[in-house]
Amino acid sequence: MGLRKIIHIDMDAFFASVEQRDFPELRGKPIAVGGGGERGVVAAASYEARQYGVRSAMPGRRAKELCPDLIFVKHRFDAYREVSGQIREIFHHYTDLVEPLSLDEAYLDVTENKPGIQYATQIAKEIRTKVFEQTHLTCSAGVSYNKFLAKTASDINKPNGMKVILPEDAPAFLETMKIEKFHGIGKATAAKMHKLGIFTGMDLKKPSEHELHQRFGKAGIHYYHIVRGIDNRSVSPDRIRKSISVENTFSKDTNDKTVLAAEIRSQGQSLDARIKKAEAKGKTITLKLKFSDFKAITRSVSVSRPTSDIEEIQSLALQLLDKVELTKTVRLLGIGISNLDERPAEELPQLDLGLSEVNV
Repeated sequence: MGLRKIIHIDMDAFFASVEQRDFPELRGKPIAVGGGGERGVVAAASYEARQYGVRSAMPGRRAKELCPDLIFVKHRFDAYREVSGQIREIFHHYTDLVEPLSLDEAYLDVTENKPGIQYATQIAKEIRTKVFEQTHLTCSAGVSYNKFLAKTASDINKPNGMKVILPEDAPAFLETMKIEKFHGIGKATAAKMHKLGIFTGMDLKKPSEHELHQRFGKAGIHYYHIVRGIDNRSVSPDRIRKSISVENTFSKDTNDKTVLAAEIRSQGQSLDARIKKAEAKGKTITLKLKFSDFKAITRSVSVSRPTSDIEEIQSLALQLLDKVELTKTVRLLGIGISNLDERPAEELPQLDLGLSEVNV
């Protein structure tokens, strides 16, 4: 019927699992990769730690409060990259249509595959077996006819599991799924949907495309389609990620630049981990501020050469903050890098400061 066969592979607690594999004394124990100091941030948590509520991007101090026996280990990105390379070699045994999302996950289009295997389910099983045999690590797989459903499926039976969503099963599956489980719908959006009486996929189907567009902007159109199992995105081996960022909503609004500067430094470790995981560099550093009236501004600076140096990124973000006149209190702050493509440096100005304001 012309439907594609898409697999989403996601390694299980990747960074933490590599550490437990390489250091037997850590096996079966709650560990967190990242900093456990005053400003430390969890880059990854083992499943033993997740049982206590420890999650990636969580402040190390909070993680320790949740799990007093938590063991913090320093990241070893060279080791993670080596394993990632092994995994991608396995993927390319089946297809060259591989779209890596980061070191530990990727989409594969196996509609037409090198071994000529008819069923995507069989390929996913073989990949999971080979990954374990060659790396002694487990991964989870989602199989379906588009990227959204494959990604959604891979989360269902984690860790070390697989889920297949057939075309005829997709409508009922999506209607019964809780809105928080939809990939791309975060806590803030879910809370907004709850206020509108939207708790499940069936609820999300009720508003028209126009109504969802009014409520959620362009994302609303996306929600309208995915809840109906529609996702026409292709698996792109040459996919260029647009940006990498982190943000945080304050428990209490503030216009104290000392507090805001401290937040930039705190977010740096989490951003650094995401940049390394994506093996990315960027030419544009962005500061985002959302005020108490929900208006948001972004300020950005572009440099001549792509950078992944977190100290440089933080320094530039702090310079951007220094130029902002705070006439209102801030409820959210975020930092990030973008312009991740490899265009020649001369296409970008050495320094390009800009200010944009949007209603959010």
